[in-house]
Amino acid sequence: MSGYLWQGDVLILNLHVQPKASKDEWSGLYGDRLKLRIKAPPIDGKANSHLLKFIAGEFGVSKSACKLLNGESGRDKRVAITEPCTFPIELNISQHL
Repeated sequence: MSGYLWQGDVLILNLHVQPKASKDEWSGLYGDRLKLRIKAPPIDGKANSHLLKFIAGEFGVSKSACKLLNGESGRDKRVAITEPCTFPIELNISQHL
């Protein structure tokens, strides 16, 4: 599966985010990116804040362990997750050993 890479203990996700979805969910691949649908609208940073909160929950880390690296105002984003504890089954991400 593409859409992610490890840099030491940090997992980098390359995402294509669809805001204003009916529910938060992973939706497979969009080109070479992981597609993620989120409920929040893309207004006043609400979508980015919701995105980081959702990803933190999915990977079993605090929100402060997730950082938006780029893509603040677009749909294509890169997110860094420091020392993720759990991995969503839908993504089939291999744990870093």
